[in-house]
Amino acid sequence: MIVHIVEDDRAVADALYIVLGELGYLPAVYSDGETFLAEATVSAKDIVLLDLGLPGMSGVDVAHQLNSRASAPRIIAISGKTRAGLNRHLRDLPDMPLLRKPLSMEALAEAVA
Repeated sequence: MIVHIVEDDRAVADALYIVLGELGYLPAVYSDGETFLAEATVSAKDIVLLDLGLPGMSGVDVAHQLNSRASAPRIIAISGKTRAGLNRHLRDLPDMPLLRKPLSMEALAEAVA
């Protein structure tokens, strides 16, 4: 199983990569949704940590594309947006788990377990 990290903030992506590696997962990092969709080989067993505020294609658009696949991976949204901004983004994806930035190691470990 791969944990795909789709995050444009390099510091956040690096921290997630390190923590997930220490937790025994195989992480892969992508800086935007377009690169992730073009380059990643994603299986239903994988997890996608998806920043909702990506440049270019939004995290919500990436989630819709992933959810339309026959064998969609588990998606966990991550965001530092305000509650009002999150409500707008998540209204079409009400069942998607959300982790708020700044992320704690405990919350991350629990979400991917």
